[in-house]
Amino acid sequence: MENFFAQNFNAFGLDISDSAIRLAKLGKNSHGLSLVSFGSIDVPPGIIESGEIKDEKALGQLIKAGMAKVRGKKIKTKYAVASLPEEKSFLDVFQVPFVDEKELKQTVMFEAENQIPMGVAEVEIDFEVLRGTSSNVKMQEVLVTAMPKKIIEGYLSVFQEAGLKAVAMEIECLAIVRALVKRDCQDDSILIIDFGENRTSFMIFSGGGLRFTSTIPISAKILTENISRTLKVSMEKAEAMKLANGLEGAKEVFDAMIPSLTDLGEQIKNHLRYYHSHMPKNFISSGNTKMERILLCGRGANLKGLVGFLSANLKLEVSLGNPWVNILGESLKNLPALSFQESLGYVTALGLALRAI
Repeated sequence: MENFFAQNFNAFGLDISDSAIRLAKLGKNSHGLSLVSFGSIDVPPGIIESGEIKDEKALGQLIKAGMAKVRGKKIKTKYAVASLPEEKSFLDVFQVPFVDEKELKQTVMFEAENQIPMGVAEVEIDFEVLRGTSSNVKMQEVLVTAMPKKIIEGYLSVFQEAGLKAVAMEIECLAIVRALVKRDCQDDSILIIDFGENRTSFMIFSGGGLRFTSTIPISAKILTENISRTLKVSMEKAEAMKLANGLEGAKEVFDAMIPSLTDLGEQIKNHLRYYHSHMPKNFISSGNTKMERILLCGRGANLKGLVGFLSANLKLEVSLGNPWVNILGESLKNLPALSFQESLGYVTALGLALRAI
């Protein structure tokens, strides 16, 4: 990856999910960074399923169409930093001795053979040393990620179809953390919840790095389906009712959604219990390991009343994540062309764009 950072590829962030493609490109100005290009395009059902590409040609053409329709400056570069599907990945933190760079790679690969639930020959493995303060000079913590080569090859074929070159590819949770966690943050422990169209992802940041990820099928679409089924209306009507009422409007809409939202609350509690019982005692990196706040992102996070509902249910501080905290600064949350609410759906693309810049 050193060659990528040494050269100016003028790359953009490319977030690919089952339901949408989102693009974001950052530029530098006298004040720091700015958003110069962004856009999205829907992905019809059947082209990608649970992160696995089923129609490479169709997806490549959609990316081309999305690039042609971006708002702001036209994207002229062929270089992209792209996301890989979290649900197909492996992520864990290994504790290994302090060794030189060559030995570190060998050590990580040796540990991977014992810990990764996939054949090492079948996956691509990447790693980075967590930068938290060490309390044990003999050991260090390394964040290790793995992705099946078959999945990566599918995405590379799509980029070729779209006329693009991927200068970097990473699991989407890494991009989300890069976008939402302040760059100089080392001591906080944060649960990030990406409440998306088709799934919800949990990410635990603590001890200076990402520690844990998981995915559940509860999603914004499930809430719409609940309204449609319970109130016997079309999906289009149910979506409109969900957006108009949220958890603060008509009782019948609230009642239709509450079983899934209660389930979501219980899933969050389970993840918090797992974190507190298994993780901090095993950390080498120091810092505040008590989980005190939750950040929400994803398009589903805009549901009216969701922040208050989860905060009351969990007895924790819950807030919407700020995708601009490492781009525009903490005090700026809106751009003329892209509202803060809309930007919550661009968190992964913005995190990828940050790596590109």
